[in-house]
Amino acid sequence: MAYEQNQLREPGFGGATGALGAATRNRVLRNTYWLLALSMIPTVLGAYIGVQTGFSFFAGSPFIGLMVFLGVAFGFFFAIDKFKNSGVGVALLLGFTFFMGLMLSRLIGAVLGMSNGASLIMTAFGGTAGVFAVMATVATVSKRDFTGMGKWLFMGFLVIFFAAIANIWLQMPALTLTVSALAILIFSAFILVDLQRIVQGGETNYVTATLSIYLSVYNVFSNLLMMLGIFGGNDD
Repeated sequence: MAYEQNQLREPGFGGATGALGAATRNRVLRNTYWLLALSMIPTVLGAYIGVQTGFSFFAGSPFIGLMVFLGVAFGFFFAIDKFKNSGVGVALLLGFTFFMGLMLSRLIGAVLGMSNGASLIMTAFGGTAGVFAVMATVATVSKRDFTGMGKWLFMGFLVIFFAAIANIWLQMPALTLTVSALAILIFSAFILVDLQRIVQGGETNYVTATLSIYLSVYNVFSNLLMMLGIFGGNDD
């Protein structure tokens, strides 16, 4: 997401230097879309294995689980950035999406425990796809520059991030709903910003572009699913 938000891109694997022509920008955007679609496969696989095995970093100590998760995630971020100009970067990205699928499995398992769980998951998937389609369309056709929102969105992300951490111990339902609602709005806007940066030629590496957009899509889906589980879940 914001990890690559303001970095200058280097030439190489999917990269270019200086002003980009329309053909190059379209190629970066097309490759980003393809890699983003491909990343869904290990995510689903990771979620499936996690549900089947009962995987959870947070089962014992929430704090230790959070630290382990952040350590693994930032390790992937560092490695993907280092190898973003080679096929190794693509492999690392797909490995990261598998890991994120594992992390998603606890939520998916809880929702699947509801009688209408499968329907809720499909609704969340459809809602996320709809958000992505709208943001992609706006990023492509709008003449307004939305990229300046990046720093404000990152500040909003920090607020909800620390609120979510605090709520691990506070366990306040109202705060959970507030964080999820704000996360959907903020990460939807991040999708718009990141896609428009590609359209405008500000992002020239499709590996790091995919990482940023994947994180936003992942967060929109997980928070939408959480809200659907709270409001629309049926335990009968």
